[in-house]
Amino acid sequence: MKSVVSLKGACLKFGQRTLWEDLDLDIRPGEFFAVLGPNGSGKTSFLKVLLGLQKLHSGEAALGGRPVERGSSLIGYIPQQKSFAPDTPMRARDLVALGVDGHRWGIRLSSARTSRQVDQLLELVGASDYANVPVGQLSGGEQQRLRVAQALATDPQVLLCDEPLLSLDLHHQQAVSALISKQSREHNSAVVFVTHEINPIIEYVDRVLYLAGGRFRVGAPDEVMTTEVLSDLYGSHVEVIRANGRIVVVGLPDATTHHHHAEADTMAGEVA
Repeated sequence: MKSVVSLKGACLKFGQRTLWEDLDLDIRPGEFFAVLGPNGSGKTSFLKVLLGLQKLHSGEAALGGRPVERGSSLIGYIPQQKSFAPDTPMRARDLVALGVDGHRWGIRLSSARTSRQVDQLLELVGASDYANVPVGQLSGGEQQRLRVAQALATDPQVLLCDEPLLSLDLHHQQAVSALISKQSREHNSAVVFVTHEINPIIEYVDRVLYLAGGRFRVGAPDEVMTTEVLSDLYGSHVEVIRANGRIVVVGLPDATTHHHHAEADTMAGEVA
């Protein structure tokens, strides 16, 4: 199957520091691809390269067989969850509509076709019940469902997700993850999912790109998320334990770990 995302000899530097280099990668349509690693390892920068917002130091990046360009119609983008101000007057359906016709200039002209598409997207993500509620009055999980709907408006070939589960409770993490996986399975979209915690998406992930210390490893979760591989990447012993279908990583260097919730200290399995 022909790849929809391709990197060849890709190298990205931040000042004098190399985030990653000699990265050859092909992501296929319908593949759920997770990008993991500590803060500062280049996870979000990886997405910026695909969005055309960050140039490679060397190498090539392509989408659909063409060089990456800013504003590509092939891409849908789900950002990190950030709450709207409580007094934001925009309704839920208005936010989703930006994904349908937000690229057009001028005053939005209401149309039956746009309205139908917005209704379909709201139903798809389970947000029909609060379609006319101002977004500032919705919970973080409800707002994130709307961002998923907005990203799916163009039926993208590639869905880029930048830690979309941050600040969401377990229920909403599961719901948003399932929606993204559904797009991958039913519409053959390639999903590139940046996260510091693999467990909420472990059942959906086909392959992992793990970035750490200027190095990387690519493969199936069972191949990458091991004691041997992570210890090699970090240059110090890291223990990977599997328990009840979850992955627990113990011993990550302090400088690379994210803030852990209390449950992580009792081995709940947060991966930095």
